[in-house]
This record gives sequence, structure tokens and C-alpha cells, in this order.
Amino acid sequence: MGKIQIMDEWLSNKIAAGEVVERPSSVVKELVENAIDAGSTSIEVFLEEAGLTSIQVTDNGSGMDEEDALKSFSRHATSKISKEQDLFRIRTLGFRGEALASIASVSKVTLKTSDGENNGLEVQLEGGHVVSKKPTAFRRGTDITIAQLFYNTPARLKYLKTIQTELGHSIDFMNRLALAYPEIAFKLVHNGGTLLQTNGRGNVQQVIAAIYGVQNAKKMIPFSAESKDYKVHGYASLPEITRANKNYMSIFVNGRWVKHYLIQKTIVDAYHTYLPIERYPLVVLYIEGDPYLTDVNVHPAKLQIRLSKEQELLPLIQEAINNAIRSAIHVPVAEKKEKPNRVPTEQMNFWKPAQAPTFDEAKINAIVNKLNGEQSVVKETAEPLQNEAVQEEEVLFETPTEPVEQWDVPTIQQDEQHSAQSVEEVVEKREPFPELEIVGQIHGTYIVAQMEDGFYLIDQHAAQERIKYEYFREKVGEVNPNERQSLLLPLTFHYSADEAIILKENLHALQEVGVFLEDFGQSSFVVREHPTWFPKGFEQEIIEELIEQVLKTRKADVKKLREEAAIMMSCKKSIKANYYLTKEQMVVLLNDLRKADNPFTCPHGRPVMIHFSTYEVEKMFKRVM
Repeated sequence: MGKIQIMDEWLSNKIAAGEVVERPSSVVKELVENAIDAGSTSIEVFLEEAGLTSIQVTDNGSGMDEEDALKSFSRHATSKISKEQDLFRIRTLGFRGEALASIASVSKVTLKTSDGENNGLEVQLEGGHVVSKKPTAFRRGTDITIAQLFYNTPARLKYLKTIQTELGHSIDFMNRLALAYPEIAFKLVHNGGTLLQTNGRGNVQQVIAAIYGVQNAKKMIPFSAESKDYKVHGYASLPEITRANKNYMSIFVNGRWVKHYLIQKTIVDAYHTYLPIERYPLVVLYIEGDPYLTDVNVHPAKLQIRLSKEQELLPLIQEAINNAIRSAIHVPVAEKKEKPNRVPTEQMNFWKPAQAPTFDEAKINAIVNKLNGEQSVVKETAEPLQNEAVQEEEVLFETPTEPVEQWDVPTIQQDEQHSAQSVEEVVEKREPFPELEIVGQIHGTYIVAQMEDGFYLIDQHAAQERIKYEYFREKVGEVNPNERQSLLLPLTFHYSADEAIILKENLHALQEVGVFLEDFGQSSFVVREHPTWFPKGFEQEIIEELIEQVLKTRKADVKKLREEAAIMMSCKKSIKANYYLTKEQMVVLLNDLRKADNPFTCPHGRPVMIHFSTYEVEKMFKRVM
């Protein structure tokens, strides 16, 4: 007897379900796409427990008569294609004829449908087998309920994620369809609560507002372009609206939501020089062209396609979006300030702030004489420079950190056999902070200080970043209830429904880093207070970035979130380049740096100071060989 056998239809359907029905959102996708193909103008989706208990899709489409209703659950049953040529001109979302058969094989299905001309029909199936059918009074359209998904394949259930994660996939897909078909009224309800509702009036910006919030929708700009083979149009966000991932770029080809790496890259390229690194825009892109130019039959879930004439399409997309951005952006007019005069390079690179006490010229001359080997005194002839940013001195140099007893850091790596050394032994091997004597400042960026063995260049931004980082790290770790400041006007944040679910799950973690989000309904949140130690002027930006970190990982790690918050705040609050300091400010900065746990690197790992030994300098000038 031969070994090769023909599988029965029930078994082959269950195997096909492994490809088609990955999770509850896969069922939602197939059923809603069928409803769209049926010409529906209103589609409602009702989920119980993210769809694991029940998925109900109701539409007002063309419906089916009894014959078509029973055939629809057969393998490869389709009304979309009848001959090979149809595969190259597919205009519908579904076409393979596998969906209903695969779904029915792993669930319990109840179908009610009517074509509006004949009596309605109710069909019940279990595990792919029809268990009952009967006439029923039903208006034109279809209502299909999927219950107990994967009830007969329990192994599939253990690979599903949490209810919130599975629900998030369905919300994300429904959001895409609502954007793809603004002329259809969509409604998504979960456990009795409405998560998405659009009016079906064909206004894309209204759909964007329903999904991403009114404020974001107002900052979306339209774009369009056309070539011989393609027409592209849609909406792109102003550069001020950014996200931490590419998930906010929705691409639709002839009404089908697709994922396409090259098109995503092209969209990002259109924003070149307008967006910060690792930030992405919110874009809704519609591509229309002859179906003959697209191959949609390359992926089981039909999320990926192949496009012909990409070399024509990609530049068209980039130019359309880039032109829209450039025409919409208005360059802000800043208050003009006189730029400080710099000391000529051929003179001295050190400078003396006008508001600072006069530096000891003898100390400067001593360094110069040591380098040049001359005994004559070099006179400083440069005019004193003006200090531009005196208004923020008190803020930039407030350092409420407590003195740290052990400010020096280890310089010898410990191997495993010495890992049990006593504290005293470790301290002895730490490099002490040098006793520095301030000489001056270079270009408002680097502090010059000297010792007997040479001189040091200290990056003032990196130095204060380290100081502020250790301060904020401590503050973020405790979040004292007594250190909160109420806002006169609360800050409001709008997110999509699936993002709102993630944030609601992580409210406690955000509170532990000082972000006190309150649910404001309709996927909106408000912040009514924040810690008093939040960097002034950057409160909203910091809150938004911390929220984005949670959305990016989908689950907050409090330890990492605290680290991210401390680094972010220290960078925002630290003095920048071209900020001219008085001598007193330099002294305060180095004294605070001396107290830091690790005064030699900033939170990003860059060096705070560089040492130039007298020998190295003399060697550069060929005074020693």
C-alpha cells in the first residue's frame, strides 16, 4: 500500500487555518475585508475578551442567498476570481477563498445573511461542519459571529499574548481600514466600550482626528502628485509631530493596507533635515495605479505586495511629501543678538569675561612660557568678551545635590578572584579627582585648567550633564509627593485607542518617574501636576518622550525608564556650547563635578575631561624627542 494519502477537507482546512488565522485580529481582518468587498457602507465589530470569546461583524453589504451562504464555507470558494488573468487585476481585498473555511474549522460560527430579495438564512457550524440551518427574518447584509476561537486546537491558545496585546492588534487593523476607506462608517466595540467610531463621510482628516486626536489632525498637511502610471496623495504631519517608531506611517495601495520597506524609507527621506534622529512622522499615503502593476499574491496575510516601476513611484512620493512640507513650514524669526567677538587665533585662545574678576595674567604667562621656553612676559591684548546668557545663570548653576563622600572612580578593572576585595582596597585603587587651577575658557565650550603635570580641557556641557544626571537619577528614584507642582493649565495628550490601552496598563510605572497621567476619556490623557524638579521649560517635551518610550516597548521597565528620564533631563538642563562662564561659575562647576560618583564621563559615555601632560606638549613642539 502506498504511503501517500489525500488529506480530508476538514484536516486540510485546519492546516490552512495555521496560516490564515494567526490570532483574533486575523479573523477580524478577514471578516471585515469581506464586508468591504460586499459593498458595505457601515461595518460594526463587537469583540468579547479581545475576540477570544466572541467576534461579531455586522454589515449592510450585498448579503448572500442560501446557496452562496453554504458555499462560502467551502475551501477555495470565491466570487472574486474565475480565471488566471483575474490574478493580475485584483481590485478586491479578499480573493483566495480560504478565509471562512479556515476560520470555521477552529471555531463555532453563526451566520445570518440576506441578499434583500429572498428570505434570510441562519447557519451554524462547529469545527467546519454545518450543524444547523434555518430561515430567519433578516435585513439586507450579513452578521457573522465567531465564538470560542481555537476551542478545538488548544495548543494555539498558549501562543497568544495578553488580552490587551491581542486587542491592540485588532484596534490597529481597524484604524488602518478606517483610514483606507473614509467613506465607510466603522465602529469597534470591546466588552461594551466603543474604541473607534467614524462617520463614513469620506473626510480623511476626520478619520485621523478620530484615531490620533484632533490636535494632531489639525497639523496634517495634504499632498498629491501624479505620473503616467501612479497617483499618490494623502496627509503628512508637520515636522513638529513626530513619533518614536515607524508604525504611524500608513501605506495603502489601491485600498489595501500594506507594509513596504522602500516606501517607508522614501517617506522618511522626504523629511530629511526636518526630523530629529530616530524620530518618524505621521503619514497617511494612498497609492493608486493599474492593478496590473501590483502583485498582491505574495503573502498569506496579504500584507506585502510587489510593485512594478518602483523607480518611477518612489521619487514621486518623496517629491510630493517634501514639497508639501517645505511650503507649509514657516521659519520662526528669532530675536537678533550681537555675536561675541572672538580673540584672533594668532593671539591667545583664552578669554576673560567682562563680568568676571580679572584672571591672573602671571598664571597664563607661566603656561605660555613653559610651552615656549621663553622668559619674557606675553601681554594679553584681547578685548574682554561679553557674557550673553546671564539670565539663566541661577537656573543652570543651581546644584541641590548633597555632597558625595566618595567622588573618585575605579581605574583598575577587578577580575573574578579579586571581586571580594574590601571597600578600603577598592578606594585605594580609584583615581582621585585632580586639584585643578582654572585658567580660562575656549570658545565658550571648554574650560582650561592646569596642574603641575600639565593642563586639562573640560567639556562644560558633559561636566554639568554628569552632575545633573546624578541629581535627577536620585530624584526620579524617589518621586517625593511633597515635591509636586500643580499646573495652571493641564497638559493634554491624545493617542490612538491601542496606545491608550498600553498607557493605562503602565500608569503606575509612569508615576514612578514623575509622569502623573490621568485618563481623560476617548484615548486622551491629562497631566495636572509634575515634580518641582522637572527642568523648567521642558516639562511637556520630557513627558512626551517618556510616554513614547513606554509605547515603543509596550511594557514599561521602571528601572530603564528612570535611567532614560535622568539622562534626558540632564541633557535638556545642562549648559550648551558657546555659553560663556565667569570664573566663579567655572569654580562652582568643577567643585560640583568633584562630588560626582563618576566625574570622568557623561551619561552617554563621552569623556568629561582630557589631560595634556607637559611632556606630551613639549614633544609636540619638538622640545623633547
